[in-house]
Amino acid sequence: MGWDEAGSQHLGLWVLMMLGVLFPEACQAHPIPDSSPLLQFGGQVRQRFLYTDDAQETEVHLEIKADGTVVGTARRSPESLLELKALKPGVIQILGVKTSRFLCQGPDGTLYGSLRFDPAACSFRELLLEDGYNIYHSETLGLPLRLPPHNSPYRDSAPRAPARFLPLPGLLPAPPEPPGILAPEPPDVGSSDPLSMVGPSQGRSPSYAS
Repeated sequence: MGWDEAGSQHLGLWVLMMLGVLFPEACQAHPIPDSSPLLQFGGQVRQRFLYTDDAQETEVHLEIKADGTVVGTARRSPESLLELKALKPGVIQILGVKTSRFLCQGPDGTLYGSLRFDPAACSFRELLLEDGYNIYHSETLGLPLRLPPHNSPYRDSAPRAPARFLPLPGLLPAPPEPPGILAPEPPDVGSSDPLSMVGPSQGRSPSYAS
């Protein structure tokens, strides 16, 4: 390495050091906002089925009907496909994809679907459990989110623990597949066209007739 190259390298390092002294903010590293997909930042949207088996006669999914009633359905349906959108870290809104109704909770704990979003009634705090299930509470009222017993739209007056919900990926059951294509029949070695290259009109060759 010649003196000219060494001098150029030292000059470059000196320039970088002076820039760091004169403009310290330009040399600082800043984190990218909302960079972690593991954190619930505002605007994050997920389509899920909320499945629960707590104190239910059958394993059910939360469903928001067109008339605003909230029940549990044993099978996934378009009415049970929900859109979970983060309003702020740990707080979400729940929207029925088909009915366009927000899941809301009254002062007595009754669940209902509303066409209008009311932050006080339709915001839920989401708590993630270690086993993959979630627990939801009304952010304003502090009441737990729980389906009515026996698919009744009315709340049971007896106090109970919060229900656990398992958010399942928002994919509806696939429709039945059409009947499969039948396997081709084996070639007829007794025909003058065993590979069916000429067409069905070609008759059997007398040479191969038994």
